[in-house]
Amino acid sequence: MDTSSPSAIARLLFPKVPFLLKTALWHSLWLSPTTYNWDLRTELTIKLIRSLLDSPTPTTITKQQRSSLKDPGIKGPMWISKVTFPKPGEDDVLRAVINSIDALKQGEGAYTVPEIVPVEAEWTGYRFGVHASRPRLDLSEEQHYQRLMDEVKCNVTILYFHGGAYYLLDPASHRPTTSKLAKLTGGRCLSVRYRLSPQNAFPAALLDALVAYLSLLAPPPGSSHAAVSASDIVFSGDSAGGNLSICLLQLILQLHRSSGSSPPMVRFNGRNVEVSVPAGVTAHSGWMDLTRCMPSITDNTEYDYLPPPPSNDFIAHFPKCDIWPTDPPRGDLYCETSMLCHPLVSPLAARDWRGTCPILLQYGSEMLEDEGKAIARRVVQQGGIVKWEEWKAMPHCFAMLLEGLAGSKKCFESWAQFIKDVVEGNTIETSGRIIQPKTLEEHSLETRDLMNDLSDDEIDDRMREAMRRRDRGEEGEAKILPRL
Repeated sequence: MDTSSPSAIARLLFPKVPFLLKTALWHSLWLSPTTYNWDLRTELTIKLIRSLLDSPTPTTITKQQRSSLKDPGIKGPMWISKVTFPKPGEDDVLRAVINSIDALKQGEGAYTVPEIVPVEAEWTGYRFGVHASRPRLDLSEEQHYQRLMDEVKCNVTILYFHGGAYYLLDPASHRPTTSKLAKLTGGRCLSVRYRLSPQNAFPAALLDALVAYLSLLAPPPGSSHAAVSASDIVFSGDSAGGNLSICLLQLILQLHRSSGSSPPMVRFNGRNVEVSVPAGVTAHSGWMDLTRCMPSITDNTEYDYLPPPPSNDFIAHFPKCDIWPTDPPRGDLYCETSMLCHPLVSPLAARDWRGTCPILLQYGSEMLEDEGKAIARRVVQQGGIVKWEEWKAMPHCFAMLLEGLAGSKKCFESWAQFIKDVVEGNTIETSGRIIQPKTLEEHSLETRDLMNDLSDDEIDDRMREAMRRRDRGEEGEAKILPRL
């Protein structure tokens, strides 16, 4: 799906004109089942995206990935300072990841040990009083960082992981989101360019995430930023980035479990660094189950744009390219099928949440909703603090996609307020709320009872059975087989 130029967008949309006209007519006549919950703009947007994703002629993974990585440029009310954190001289960070993976494995599970590499990222801040078309200043990256810091108003540092099913997008695509969070919190974001699959399978992205976190706690020599306290850092992400945020938290919790009564330490760039739990973690439409086994995957298709699981015929005719299928073949873009139920791949499989920081989970009426509910319930039942938000009739990552909606604005404000509260040390209590579409009327709910029709053991059984089906080749690639 090429959106790199106005002419490309026109070629893409022109064949959809009759479909859009029909959608608008049905909406106006109250014949669409979603009319009561969506305005016309939302209905056109979601149904257009759904029709594009459900194309019968998919493009290759290579083309999809390359198209998603085109940098739109930097302009308007944002400060961007690009940075590369060097490869640490020690391998302790890699051993910490591998030891945690092996400690949490249940049975056999294969994965390739990644190399430690330099990690790229973008510092993002809000640039006040600037028109949306204002070009970026011609300054060095160091000067951009200093100008960014001149406008930071508090200690908030958001370690952000972008979404994109672990094989698409990068910090450039998420600058509108990270700059908005920087504005609303008064802080700054460090948006990480972690390695993408299928070229870099699990746990490469998780290793990059840990290197980025340690680089905040203990800046490598020559860094622009000073050391940041863990109590000022919040992990945040959308979709696959929400997965990575929660997996990084689980990795840190495992390091604490393994270290016993003493805090976990990692040798990093010549220093012993304590790997502390951050102030908080947020996930917007987080992808918590790569086995896609929960009921909402099929039950919540009405309001989501993600297509349902593909047919065997579709899978058989999916175009090959240089990066997919892999050689030797792998059953999932992100990992070996034998690792799909690992807690650092699918956090839905994680049973132990003791010692966690407060967590904010935001979901629409989307295909991934049930997996978020199950995690919220499990964390709360173990004494953790969770703020659960259920935005009725909203699709995957709605607040980022439907920026003009009053509900999206409210969602971002809640997202930012949670981040400020955990960093400032304000009292955070477990809560759950349902927000209705259009009216934004709220109702409270008991988080301890979320997904109470499935026990933890039943969820584990569903995950393992889904993994076995994938391993036998009875189902295609996780979440959706990409159809862009």
